[in-house]
Amino acid sequence: MTADVIDYQIHGSEMQFVEIELDPRESAVAEAGAMMFMDAAIEMETVFGDGSVQQGGFFSRLVGAGKRLVTGESLFTTVFTNGGHGQARVAFASPYPGKVIPLSLASLGGELHCQKEAFLCAARGVSLGIAFQKRIGTGLFGGEGFIMQKLNGDGLVFVHAGGAVVEKTLLPGEKLKVDTGCLVAKMPSVDMSVGYIGSVKSAIFGGEGFFLTELTGPGKVWLQSLPFSRLAGRIHESTPRTGGHDIGEGTVMDSFPELFNRR
Repeated sequence: MTADVIDYQIHGSEMQFVEIELDPRESAVAEAGAMMFMDAAIEMETVFGDGSVQQGGFFSRLVGAGKRLVTGESLFTTVFTNGGHGQARVAFASPYPGKVIPLSLASLGGELHCQKEAFLCAARGVSLGIAFQKRIGTGLFGGEGFIMQKLNGDGLVFVHAGGAVVEKTLLPGEKLKVDTGCLVAKMPSVDMSVGYIGSVKSAIFGGEGFFLTELTGPGKVWLQSLPFSRLAGRIHESTPRTGGHDIGEGTVMDSFPELFNRR
């Protein structure tokens, strides 16, 4: 199925959102809860599965929903269609600080693999599937698990990433080692494996863990500077009610009142 051709504009810097312009009867598909605002002419419909199968039977929709469930997403997606006679806009926002990355599947060979929960929205006609890791070690220690999201089609897709985003093009045989949580997306031609960090001392005291993800070209990869797991871990560590401690504002006296509140 050929995807709808949509226009878009990305707003913001640290907390970005994408505003999509739809012609009459054009549609965009998004994760449930991603919508920020929409014009009155936009019609919203929650569908079972990824919304790419419009005329398929129940079994086709069930397979699509099952793929989403395996990747940790909801069984449902939301389709936004311009039901008016002129152009209309709908906007989708990232769930945490970071960037929205627009990617054309047509220019990437029709397929893209990305981390679970990275998908934000896309033109109608893009299919969401699953990509299994070929190596057991990569699935266990690679940070992304055995399964990544697979996006198929020829339309625009928008994925979100934490912090700053960098795009790298790897030559055939060229290797890049990255933190296991910093990979956002890659082309299928890029091989993904896991490498030992080098020494027990570095693994224990270096703060990077025992393993790194090794990416081997050819192809493009997209990396994020702030994985959500890292952000959530820091918030947890600095929250007293969850067993962490208040890190204050950077002075010795910041922790002085806490001495009287401890039991």
